[in-house]
Amino acid sequence: MEARYAALRRATEEVAAVDGHAHNLVELGSAFPFTRCFCEADGDALALAPHSLSFKRSVRDIASLYNCEASLEKVEEFRRTEGLKSIASKCFQAANISVILIDDGIPFDKMLDLESHKAFAPVVGRVLRIERLAETIINDESLSGSGWTLDSFIGSYVTKLATVCNQIVALKSIAAYRSGLEINPNVSKTDAEDGLQKELTGPRPIRITNKNLIDYLFICSLEIAVSFNLPVQIHTGFGDKDLDLRKCNPLHLRGVLEDERFAKCQLVLLHASYPFSKEASYLASVYSQVYLDFGLAIPKLSVHGMISSLKELLELAPIKKVMFSTDGYAFPETYYLGANRSRDVVYRVLAAACEDGDLSIQEAIEAVEDIFRRNALHLYKLNVANGSINRETSIAADSAPLSSVEEDILFVRIIWTDASGQHRCRVVPAGRFDDVTRNKGVGLTFAAMGMTSFCDGPADGTNLTGVGEIRLMPDMPTLMRLPWSKHEQMVMADMQIRPGEAWEYCPRNALRKVTKVLLDEFNVTMKAGFENEFFLRRKLVSDGVEQWVPYDKTNYCSTSAFDGASSILQEIYSCLKASNIVVEQLHAEAGKGQFEIALKYTLCTLAADKLIYARETIKSVARKHGLLATFLPKPDLNDIGSGSHVHLSLWENGVNVFMGSSKDNFHGMSKTGEKFLAGVYHHLSSILAFTAPHPNSYDRIQPNTWSGAYLCWGKENREAPLRTACPPGVPLDLVSNFEIKSFDACANPHLGLAAIVAAGIDGLRSDLKLPEPIESNPADYASKLKRLPQNLQEAVESLSADKVLHELIGDKLVSSALAIRKAEIDHYAKKPGAFSDLIHLY
Repeated sequence: MEARYAALRRATEEVAAVDGHAHNLVELGSAFPFTRCFCEADGDALALAPHSLSFKRSVRDIASLYNCEASLEKVEEFRRTEGLKSIASKCFQAANISVILIDDGIPFDKMLDLESHKAFAPVVGRVLRIERLAETIINDESLSGSGWTLDSFIGSYVTKLATVCNQIVALKSIAAYRSGLEINPNVSKTDAEDGLQKELTGPRPIRITNKNLIDYLFICSLEIAVSFNLPVQIHTGFGDKDLDLRKCNPLHLRGVLEDERFAKCQLVLLHASYPFSKEASYLASVYSQVYLDFGLAIPKLSVHGMISSLKELLELAPIKKVMFSTDGYAFPETYYLGANRSRDVVYRVLAAACEDGDLSIQEAIEAVEDIFRRNALHLYKLNVANGSINRETSIAADSAPLSSVEEDILFVRIIWTDASGQHRCRVVPAGRFDDVTRNKGVGLTFAAMGMTSFCDGPADGTNLTGVGEIRLMPDMPTLMRLPWSKHEQMVMADMQIRPGEAWEYCPRNALRKVTKVLLDEFNVTMKAGFENEFFLRRKLVSDGVEQWVPYDKTNYCSTSAFDGASSILQEIYSCLKASNIVVEQLHAEAGKGQFEIALKYTLCTLAADKLIYARETIKSVARKHGLLATFLPKPDLNDIGSGSHVHLSLWENGVNVFMGSSKDNFHGMSKTGEKFLAGVYHHLSSILAFTAPHPNSYDRIQPNTWSGAYLCWGKENREAPLRTACPPGVPLDLVSNFEIKSFDACANPHLGLAAIVAAGIDGLRSDLKLPEPIESNPADYASKLKRLPQNLQEAVESLSADKVLHELIGDKLVSSALAIRKAEIDHYAKKPGAFSDLIHLY
């Protein structure tokens, strides 16, 4: 089974986790005993704690990390010798945690402040414990032992809470520890006032335990959470002996869950609600506002207990509602144990779900990203960039104070790319996005997917008109803050004909559909990495005529070219990095004012999204500098063209199966790799109608320009349209990927990749074979080699006759794309001068 699920195992091990619930670390000299690292026991109960299953296992896990003898004494000796900085570095590096959300409401002896934790994790956010805030106020700010009234106390509490709501990511309640979870949402002011007065007559410092007062605080806090769109974490299930476990069953929260005031308040049930995990799963399945966090249950239970608890959470609860946390506290080791065991347990549970038929392997891999990262980023509305957290939210209530308008998001751009390759967006104010659009989308006319580069109306023959409407549904995992505009976000959109049902003209769905076929039939996924070539131009006005002229006139890889544009390229790189788009290299290209930025490969569905975001970034940063960045294939017929070359590889269970081996080697490729590439080779003329979709594209695809003009392939042959590549680190007799040269930025990347995957599927299904490679300039074999389409009309004719691409991509989508291509052929044939305006569109 392990071999079959290697990709799943790799996904769980490599995902950079968001730790949604944890606590402060303490200095090594803290009075808090290290044995509490392994259990919830205290006092005399600690004596036998080392004889529990989780205690023994955890000591071994830490000893293995520290490479010391597996005993508590040796682990403690190692800690003392190494010091906090060293052990924290080891633990957090091994844990691979990218974000920590810390509840700093436990007053540990010698605990570190929040800022100190940034030495161990890239990003740290704060969770505010409401009972701790209330007790701070009642103890530090009381006028006298009986000076507080309920109105003055709650007024002070609400004011304090409101002033910090824009600096935190969530609220948290430990009502379970005080009076239980059977919260009365309609507790009266009279009863709460009476409860307050009883607390004031007790010993100091006051620890609030009166149920009526606790309930009143809880309800007030939920009202503020609704106003500020903050999630609320709630302790449920087991903990230390301060709580009455009978009162910690989350079913007791039904009164709150049924209250319409809090129907939109997202509640996170912590600790897997163990031993009430099934109950928690049920609540998450029937109440839209309930989410689940399994920290503490993992790693504090036995292996069987951890697996059983997580399985119970997933029995009914949507995967999109289940989240990882370590519940780390005091000691770096708790973070490591929580993360390390969570990865193993999640792998085991999801692999078992695949065995049972509940999930496919790809669905399980997606679930890993959801559980460890995406769900928390979405729920806590986090935009993690530049080592800080920006909550993606707006204040819902007019009466709620704003700490700073500058910190708020104003607009959200909902982005799609049409069949002519143009980036388009609808913009929604942030408040409406959170309240409505996030879940219901925005309307868009059918005609939008029939538009051309010369007219914002549908082309004849697309069968798309102004009659009919779809929904642009935000794909929330792609939501990100614009690095160049701190008041805006952007998100990729899926096109749906009705909620949950993809529109057959949706490019993103077309790519998902064919990649699913590739996975289901061959257990293979495709990864893609794009090269972005573009021209920088500056505006020149002469005699009242505006011209956009090259930024410089230097040569390929010119140092002076890079130096001249360095400040712009640095800003572009920083923005891409903040967007989690990895740049592998960048340099000046051969054209005048031309540059290239190469992106790291990733799953092709993600690569297409990231390519769109990268182009948006490059164009926007250039605009800030008074320049124009254009990706048009051939803006100057007398200069070199720009491509969007893409490198592609095939993966099965985390292994590159495009690459050959000592036993399976066809010019460095595996049999799978050869068949897939053969499919691309045989369908390449049709593919060009998607990857080189504009008449201007064929001005670029010419012999002797490294753009791939002849139908052939070759190893490291940059004149071939299909080049197999042997990058550094790959044995010289093997290749790890292939490059398609005939791909440019007029292409919708989702449709271009979908055409490639469809062709590859045909190669695998039909056992297609490649001809021998061309090892020199294809132009030297011009009499023997077939030219690829020399104009868009030839590519259109090829695609029109290609039944395989029609079937796999979808006949309606292909037919509409063909109609758009024909309209553009006709328009630019009649108006060749119109090409000059395209620099503003691409």
